[in-house]
Amino acid sequence: VQLQASGGGLVQAGGSLRLSCAASGNIINVNVMGWYRQAPGKQREMVAALTLGGSANYADSVKGRFTISRDNAKNTVYLEMNSLKPEDTAVYYCYARGLDGTGYWGQGTLVTVSS
Repeated sequence: VQLQASGGGLVQAGGSLRLSCAASGNIINVNVMGWYRQAPGKQREMVAALTLGGSANYADSVKGRFTISRDNAKNTVYLEMNSLKPEDTAVYYCYARGLDGTGYWGQGTLVTVSS
């Protein structure tokens, strides 16, 4: 499975961005797709995840501001980020998990939120 992420950039606090992650390859076995992020000097953390069945999970820090969605026909997952804060600044990584538990990572996309 290959994951191609896009959509990062520079935005002012309070603004919005949408990240996209397109999956290709042996995607038939992918059950979960989502996003992690890693800020400078911090560990990578889960941001949002979405199962094939539509069950979503969010980090407490982004609940009510971020929305994850999935277009199964396009094999793409999106992360709509609203009311962005400077502490959301990080490299965001798309990931997928197969039915057998195998994890896949895309390249990171940088999100910078200025105050």
